[in-house]
Amino acid sequence: MPEDQRQHACPDGAIHSRLSLPRQIRFLRPSQLQFEHVGGPLLLQSASQASLRLCPTPCAPDPALLSFDKHIPVLYHLSRTGDNVNRPTTESESSSILDQTSLSYYIYRFLGALVPHIPPRVGYAIFRVLGDLIYSTSAADRENVHDNLRHVLGPEVARARIEKVARRVFRNQACNYYDLFRVASLRSEQIERLVTVHGWEHVDEALLAGKGLILVVAHFGNVDVIAQMFAIRRYPITVAAEHLQPEKLYRYVTSLRASKGIRLIPVDRLLRPLFRALSRNEIIGLAVDRNLTGTGTLTRFFGAPALLPDGAVRVALRTGAALVPAFGLRRPDDTFEAFIEPALELESTGNPPHDTHSGMAKVVGVLEKYIGRYPEQWVMFQPVWKLPRPATE
Repeated sequence: MPEDQRQHACPDGAIHSRLSLPRQIRFLRPSQLQFEHVGGPLLLQSASQASLRLCPTPCAPDPALLSFDKHIPVLYHLSRTGDNVNRPTTESESSSILDQTSLSYYIYRFLGALVPHIPPRVGYAIFRVLGDLIYSTSAADRENVHDNLRHVLGPEVARARIEKVARRVFRNQACNYYDLFRVASLRSEQIERLVTVHGWEHVDEALLAGKGLILVVAHFGNVDVIAQMFAIRRYPITVAAEHLQPEKLYRYVTSLRASKGIRLIPVDRLLRPLFRALSRNEIIGLAVDRNLTGTGTLTRFFGAPALLPDGAVRVALRTGAALVPAFGLRRPDDTFEAFIEPALELESTGNPPHDTHSGMAKVVGVLEKYIGRYPEQWVMFQPVWKLPRPATE
């Protein structure tokens, strides 16, 4: 057997295999684009070679890719609690989750039929009240947001200030749901009136190299409306979305988001469509502010260590695709303003760990710029600075 395809058994019983890139990386799933194992059937550990690990335990979908926000019924929560993302569920809990997702389909269909008929001024007011309600009743999500904001605003900031900003985070996320349910009913010219984008020239310049473009994004502002501008301007763009269950719910939510031409693929499918998009000099989006797998690069983020997904940087280094940060804001009048930054200049010294850390430092610099300036726009409901516990012997 060739050296680069040799397998060996590990003490935990997993089977490891070495094989070269880039061909084989295309067969990994988006949920495994963390370059290291957490507990799933396949993973990628190295930017120069893949270390594949086969395990029977499925891993949670990984939002290293732009997956928008994880949607569960809006009448229950705005997002999942970060502490429970990787916790195994009991049989009774699993049944409850199945029942809840089945109900969510009917809730989504009801809201999708109703919301487009509610005038924006009334609709946003209703959903902001809903955001306040969830802020008051969802203790786990509230504490996660408070913890994140303490890092962003500083430990010396008064609790009243943190609570005020946190409440606005919940309101903004609730308004994002209102936008999700009406985006398919909006005409292209309506979206163009709602959204102002600065920096299209950076997209055009980045695509001149012919190697594709990776949008570096965060759970920030609004995605469901702003992202439509790429499709409206005829930029082919592919994003990965959580594969919601039941399947009919996934198909329905995808139909809302893809109504203007965005291509969505479920995160539990193969990565080939994303790499093919880059090879066609198209755009894909990767989020860099949320880590569910316990892997990535340990980086100083607002002065404290945080483990952030480094998949965007690694893919850019491997493929030569341009790495372009983009952030969109919700304005007080519920219009939107998006900023596309110039492509980040990544070091390529032949030392992958060094180049990845250097690239992540540049990514973090842009994150801090926008999140620090507009903390109420960061709709992050998982504790970013909570580091995973080290594995025990």
